[in-house]
Amino acid sequence: MSDTVLVKSLHRVAVVGGTHGNEMSGVFLVKHWLKDSSHLVRDTFSAVPLLSNPKASEKGVRYYEKDLNRCFTLDILSAPDSPDDPYEVLRAKEINRMFGPRGSANAYDMILDLHNTTSNMGVCLIISRVQNAVELHVCHYIQTRLPYYIPRIYVYTKPGADLYSVDSVARCGIGFELGPQPQGVVRADILQKMKTVVEVTLDFIDHLNKGIEFPGFEIDVYQCADQVDFPRSPDGEISAVVHPSLQDKDFSLLHPGDPIFLGLDGQIIPYSGKKPLYPVFINEAAYHEKKIAFILAEKIQVSVPALKRQTHKISGDNLFSVLDKEGKDI
Repeated sequence: MSDTVLVKSLHRVAVVGGTHGNEMSGVFLVKHWLKDSSHLVRDTFSAVPLLSNPKASEKGVRYYEKDLNRCFTLDILSAPDSPDDPYEVLRAKEINRMFGPRGSANAYDMILDLHNTTSNMGVCLIISRVQNAVELHVCHYIQTRLPYYIPRIYVYTKPGADLYSVDSVARCGIGFELGPQPQGVVRADILQKMKTVVEVTLDFIDHLNKGIEFPGFEIDVYQCADQVDFPRSPDGEISAVVHPSLQDKDFSLLHPGDPIFLGLDGQIIPYSGKKPLYPVFINEAAYHEKKIAFILAEKIQVSVPALKRQTHKISGDNLFSVLDKEGKDI
């Protein structure tokens, strides 16, 4: 691992909300910033706001035809247009043209994607991999500046899986997942937290662009490991609900034998996994259709090198220089 990761200045930054049209913190903030973007302006750059799913936002639903935040895979983005394409597929390709193309030298430097969850996730910082030093430095900066928010880092993909979220279009991307907040509702406390997290992130980028060097560190992240569905009857109906002792315990260690579901007949169903893991997105309303009662994550520690802006002209930079706690490439 290099002692210091050198990167170009980050000047092209987008802040998107309404990827899911009923997650209202992002919808409200982006609509405000489209009218008055002064809070997105820093000395070295100005972030661009985007309402990513206008049709879903107008109707106050998660999506119009298809989940937009699952439409940014390489297969979908590279497929020829079809008159039968769902609205969100066409919108994903449009966003890819605006802020990408994904994986290209022309892609935006960073996309911040604003989400809410009905689960008790608090302030959750979502990344797609643990190899991107810039993303991890942003997360660490947020944790340092806003410790009372108890921000946690969640890696939503398993190693080697294709990326599918809107922020994957940019060279760096982070999703801000704040909750609990009901669908279609704006809570002032959650809204203010999201606004603050965005502003602190933009501050970090500005400091990096100005040449401030950020030292290396070790940091805990929660890596997606498995998904757990509800117990179901032979006809596919949910036959048990999340146990009260698990509800709202996102990021609390779950041990084998702990109760996870409660049947309508009073039967307690325990966790049958072989090792303790951390449940996240517990009883997330939007995941019921995906047959997910909660997700299990493994807490890992990664070593992140120092980060600074490259001061002379270079043809490329190395965002991906992160090691695990044993010093092996991840």
